[in-house]
Order: sequence, then structure tokens, then C-alpha cells
Amino acid sequence: MAKTLLEQLKSMTVVVADTGDMQSMEKFKPQDATTNPSLLEKAAKMPAYQQIVDETLKKARAAKAGASDKDVANEAFKELAVAFGAKILEIVPGRVSTEVDARLSYDTEGTIATARDIIARYKKLGIGTDRVLIKIASTWEGIKAAEVLEKEGIHCNLTLLFGLHQAIACAEGGITLISPFVGRILDWYKKDTGKTYVGAEDPGVQSVTNVYNYFKKFGYKTLVMGASFRNIGEIRELAGCDLLTISPDLLAELDANTEELPKKLDAEKAKSLQIEKLTIDKATFDTMHAADRMATDKLKEGIEGFAKALEGLEALLAKRLTEISATVAV
Repeated sequence: MAKTLLEQLKSMTVVVADTGDMQSMEKFKPQDATTNPSLLEKAAKMPAYQQIVDETLKKARAAKAGASDKDVANEAFKELAVAFGAKILEIVPGRVSTEVDARLSYDTEGTIATARDIIARYKKLGIGTDRVLIKIASTWEGIKAAEVLEKEGIHCNLTLLFGLHQAIACAEGGITLISPFVGRILDWYKKDTGKTYVGAEDPGVQSVTNVYNYFKKFGYKTLVMGASFRNIGEIRELAGCDLLTISPDLLAELDANTEELPKKLDAEKAKSLQIEKLTIDKATFDTMHAADRMATDKLKEGIEGFAKALEGLEALLAKRLTEISATVAV
């Protein structure tokens, strides 16, 4: 029987589930899983996870006795992210990525403190640092925070990554993993040029390919995890990448297709490529970022989007907290 695209992909790339829905993880059996505020907000609205939400809210209320519903909801978000992460780790054999508050994206010290807090919450549940990646936006401040955390043995996943300057800064900082956003890069170019891109012409595919080849050429240990896919064509073009994080809908498409999947990215081939080596300090990072309209636009938009999703999740939790309090009062 012919192997599906998903089966073939798993033979050359670590497949990661990009969702907060644990039922889809049980179905597609990824190695790792990633979450973000948008995915957590979506999962928190599902009836299947209402018990986790309610238990988390009660725990947060006990920890913040006398605090406002808003403060309790903020505490509950942190606890909920870890609660979902712990449940996910009962399903996936590898690691889960848990995100730092996007509103701290330009706050190095705040990011470090929050990451340590997340890890401490996991440790209380008996989950070690080897199974958790802390997701941080790829701002200069975020990358510097991740450098500190990596030296403490806290592994990081630098997200909202759109430019080579961000990727190189992460690699030079010894970051465990980066998540370049394939689909969001494509979105920007389609809007900016009005063109349609297919296959290897896709600017998001080209961006991740360039980062992957750069890392392998110069022997960086930082892993590349393509993210934010719009179609399985993008995934096929990045077969062989270290990791790919894929939504349930696209996992289902890959699982239903039995065409042949050639390996497109190859670490050994990358070593023979002619690539200029760059050194990224803050001045170079800022200059390259300012010159890259796409990276500038998408990083700003991504941080604002995650912050808005977080505010939406906190509002949802505050509303549910009021409902629970009313039920108890009755």
C-alpha cells in the first residue's frame, strides 16, 4: 500500500501539530505540538475542554484571593497555557511550545521572568525543561532574552520570524529552534505585488529554504521549523526541513494524499553552497529589519495579533469566572 504524504514527510522531517485541539493530535500522532494565544482561545471555547478551563479558573481564583476578575483571568491564562501544555504532553512523545505574553515582546527582563515562571509551573507538574520550548517573538529584545534562558537550560522557540537577520541573530545566540512563518510571508507578497505564487516561487518557501541552507552551511545547531502554512504545496517544497508545524486541516490533506514526496531540503547539499556569512549585532539587525518592509510589517502585525488574541482569551476567562462565581453563589 502506497504511503501517504504525511507518512513520507515524517520519514524526513519532524512533524509538529500547530493546534490546541488534542483530539487532532491523537489522530495524526505528531512528534511535538505548538500553541499560541489564538489557538488557546479557540480551544478554550470547545466544550471538550471546558473542564480544563473551569479547573484552571478555580485554581487561579484560589491563588489570587481577593483579586479582581481581570487579574484572576490573567493568572488563569498562564495556568491554562501550562495546563493545556501538560495535557498535550500526555499525547505527543516530544515537546510542547508555550508562548510568553506577546505584550512583553520588547521587554527582555519581563520575557525572562515570565519564561522562568512558565517553566516553574511545568516543574510543579513534574514536567522537565527537556519537554518544553518557550515561544518568544523574534524581536532583538526577545532574542537577547532567549540567549539568557538558553544558558539556564531553558529551551526556546523564536516565533514570528520573517527575515534572515532575525534567523542569524537566533543562531548566533544559541537558540534551540526558530519558527519562520511561511504563509504570512506569502500573504504579504501577494498583497504587495498582486501576483500568485506557486511551488518553489513562493516567497515564504524561498525564505525558509535560505535560512535552512545558511544554518547547515555554517554548522549552526539551531533547528528550523517552518510554520504558518497556507497549502500543502508549501509543505511539499520544504520536505526535509528539520521540523514543520502544521494545522489539523493540512495534516488531514497530507494524510489523504499518496503521491510521491521528494526531499527538497538537504543538509549535506547545503554545505557545498556559496553563501556569504554575516555577523548580526544590534545595529546590523536594526538596519536590515528597517530595510525589509515585509519583516517589519509582519513582525509588528504578528505581535499585535497575538496580543489581541490574548486579550480576547482573558476576556473569555473573566466571563467564565463570573459564570462560575454566580453558580457557586446560587
